[in-house]
Amino acid sequence: MAPIRILIVDDFQPWRSLVSSILQDRRKFRVIGEASDGLEAVRKSAELQPDLILLDIGLPGLNGIEVARQVCALVPGCKILFVSEHRCPTMVQEALRSGACTRGYVLKSAVLTDLLPAVEAIMQDGQFVSGSL
Repeated sequence: MAPIRILIVDDFQPWRSLVSSILQDRRKFRVIGEASDGLEAVRKSAELQPDLILLDIGLPGLNGIEVARQVCALVPGCKILFVSEHRCPTMVQEALRSGACTRGYVLKSAVLTDLLPAVEAIMQDGQFVSGSL
């Protein structure tokens, strides 16, 4: 089985490195790229055609919700997991409704416990939302 190809999108480089290190420890995942702003995320999504995008909401240039809307239209078959610290129920709902490919929402504070189960659920066509939401 081919590894799941993942694009990590967050404006904070140390965070991208942490998430990448969590994923790279497992053979079934391959981080194929990173982006630090919304416009770069849309461009790299179209170019790299990832299976999954880990996407923050608070991005410069274009926020994550708008990125999700564009990517869902540009990259058929791609799935999006929001990884953010925004806890506002309205924002979480807006994120999850931003496109057919948005499948989950993980709080950054819960990434060590929730990231891998979320990725597994999403890649099996399920959904995942951090329990504290």
